[in-house]
Amino acid sequence: MKKPNILLITSDQQHWNTLGYFNNELSTPNLDRLIQSGTTFTRAYCPNPTCTPSRASIITGQYPSQHGAWTLGTKLLEDRHFVGEDFNSAGYKTALVGKAHFQPLSSTEEYPSIEAYPVLQDLEKWKHFHGPFYGFEHVELTRNHTNEAHVGQHYAIWMEEKGCTNWRDYFLPPTGTMDPAITYKWPIPEEYHYNTWIAERTNALMEQYAEEDKPFFLWSSFFDPHPEYLVPEPWDTMYDPDSLTIPDIVPGEHDKNPPHFGLTQMDNPDFSPWAETGKGIHGYRSHHYYEYGERKKLTDYDKKKLVAVYYGMISMMDKYIGTILDKLEELGIADNTVVVFTTDHGHFFGQHGLQAKGGFHYEDLIRLPFIVRYPGQVPAGVTSDAIQSLVDLAPTFLSLSGIPIPHAMTGVDQSEVWKGTASSARDHAICEFRHEPTTIHQKTYVDQRYKITVYYNQTYGEIFDLQDDPSELNNLWDDPAYAALKSELLLKYIWAELGKEPMPMPRISGA
Repeated sequence: MKKPNILLITSDQQHWNTLGYFNNELSTPNLDRLIQSGTTFTRAYCPNPTCTPSRASIITGQYPSQHGAWTLGTKLLEDRHFVGEDFNSAGYKTALVGKAHFQPLSSTEEYPSIEAYPVLQDLEKWKHFHGPFYGFEHVELTRNHTNEAHVGQHYAIWMEEKGCTNWRDYFLPPTGTMDPAITYKWPIPEEYHYNTWIAERTNALMEQYAEEDKPFFLWSSFFDPHPEYLVPEPWDTMYDPDSLTIPDIVPGEHDKNPPHFGLTQMDNPDFSPWAETGKGIHGYRSHHYYEYGERKKLTDYDKKKLVAVYYGMISMMDKYIGTILDKLEELGIADNTVVVFTTDHGHFFGQHGLQAKGGFHYEDLIRLPFIVRYPGQVPAGVTSDAIQSLVDLAPTFLSLSGIPIPHAMTGVDQSEVWKGTASSARDHAICEFRHEPTTIHQKTYVDQRYKITVYYNQTYGEIFDLQDDPSELNNLWDDPAYAALKSELLLKYIWAELGKEPMPMPRISGA
């Protein structure tokens, strides 16, 4: 039997309920056709609600507490085992196009990073470097979300090759010259947008692999809809802000939550007790203001417009995902290709009074859009509530390809669940957020009905009943009527922690 191709398509920081098939306020026709031809899993979770830890879990099959890239600003150490190595050994071509973010923007002698300044903007270096990189034979990378100054690497080279010699006009200083006050409409022409680049290069690689008749593991890694909220015309005005449902805080909903929740609703909160490394803390700030670009208080118009632009970013990305799906059909390899679409973590755009991301393990942030298509193997047009985790991707891809799963991977094989021959492969998911060594260190256990979040060295926490309280407004942690449930969930959480410990090899002898 011919080995299947594996095509992983990811967005960045996409709320689980932003697929047009299930949400008629936005349009995603290409993801909709993927939904119609595959299975959508409605209970998929990230292992960490920030980029580096979650993305590292995708290629290691391990949790952040195991692979070591425990927060933003750390790196995934090169001595770990990566799923691309298993595919390479099995004769696959392996590639990553777009966002990696396995390494930080700074570099030290002990922890060097090629995704750091000034290396990421040494275009001569990147003209000659395409890997190997974390198990991928071939990579084409950049580090910028929208107009960030981090632009460089292969994307900048591509823009120059396409004739966009003034590309610096579309990016922030000190790299570029774009006015930081510009928001919502990104003046970059669509033909030079990184969506165009990612789709073009993904398709070129698939053409090459099809011509060589080689199976491939290819990760097409998009940057949107991660803020700053910027998208080229006409996508910036595709949605009328006044016609959209804009989430907002419910008065009093943080009264029973840990203290950092309520502080986010103050104009000038003091989060210094949580500061430990001095490297910044995502989400621990006033959520009445923009986190990206210039610090500016969010007006009622902004709250509507940022959602409209966020949706526009998703719809534009969907267009280019469509060109990738079209290329699979054109090459005649769609029927033998496992396509997975998901994201690295979710996003707040007003839910619970929050914006972007941080140490708030609501479903909005840790739950993911998750679609699997494999014609003739994965049921079409089906929705499943079987719990998934990004940490399961590596072992499941290997299983579907007939490649042995390394013992050290702690994700579970979901292949029979994806095929519809098993109802579930796990009864819970674990999400970790360790953003400072000791002061911000929390873990969430979530099963089919309940969710519990515990904090290192703290007696506060969260318990939500996702069946009776799907909006997560009533924290049951301190409710005496739920003391027995709390004890039960704490025990289940401990069992889950014990169950995810790696076993690098089987026991082969009595002593």
